Amino acid sequence: MQQATNTILMIRPINFRMNEQTAVNNYYQKVLDNILPETVNAKAQKEFDTYVEKLRAIGVHVIVVNDTPEFDTPDSIFPNNWVSFHENGHVGLYPMFAENRRLERREDVLLALEEQGFVINQIVDYTSAEDEQVFLEGTGSLLLDRVNRKAYCALSPRADEDLFIEFCEDFEFTPVIFTANQTVNGARAAIYHTNVMMCLGETFAVICLSSIDDKKERKNVVNHLKADGKAIIDITEAQVNNFAGNMLQVKGRNDERFLIMSAAAYKSLTPSQIKQLETHNKMVSSSLDTIEACGGGSARCMMAEVFLPKE
Repeated sequence: MQQATNTILMIRPINFRMNEQTAVNNYYQKVLDNILPETVNAKAQKEFDTYVEKLRAIGVHVIVVNDTPEFDTPDSIFPNNWVSFHENGHVGLYPMFAENRRLERREDVLLALEEQGFVINQIVDYTSAEDEQVFLEGTGSLLLDRVNRKAYCALSPRADEDLFIEFCEDFEFTPVIFTANQTVNGARAAIYHTNVMMCLGETFAVICLSSIDDKKERKNVVNHLKADGKAIIDITEAQVNNFAGNMLQVKGRNDERFLIMSAAAYKSLTPSQIKQLETHNKMVSSSLDTIEACGGGSARCMMAEVFLPKE
């Protein structure tokens, strides 16, 4: 089992904008006033292309599939929410909170991977849960420690506890369940995705412990991380707002480890946090300002990790 992969699937946007259907519980989205939609999309495409170039420059195998004009899918740039790929050849398909995000699930994306020699043995499809208004948004909701077979999940309107436990049974993970909150207009509200406040590397975890208000839950999460030998790098809520939790460790050339994040996330880190993280991997950042503002997601959300076996 591996925690980091060298292969990443990314979807290049053609109609990127602020998605009004996700803004109801994604408090990171902002309205960019006085900017034409086509300008927003063009800026997002430029940020996307620069990001892909940076990943390829360090030796990451990036498979880019273009979004389709057939549907209105403003969030297609975040494929990690609807699909996950596993070492045993299984693929998870996930129920999405926003109706227009359900259109992002495309069979031709899976075919594109098969054309590259990746083997899909079985599709585990949870999408019928949408009929019951039950959601679990892929590796946005699930943080997978693939080596230690643990799955961390911050419950929210987009991460249902029962469905999460069902996923853990199907894919053989031990569930670690908690609630992570942020302050919105003076009140505590659930953070919409686990991967906004937490990142798991092979030997470390970046996590906003203060977002886990329940002390027992916080202690349980810390105990699991420590038991698996992970160094804990604690970040603040202000850093979470700059997407410092939304990072991903990948393998580059010669199996070298890199931690990928946005420029805003990198700038929000303290010198001592950077020093700590650099003992585990090199760091790469790319400007994603437009994507972060309109999409309310960042570097991690844009990458669907491919762990599938090759023919």
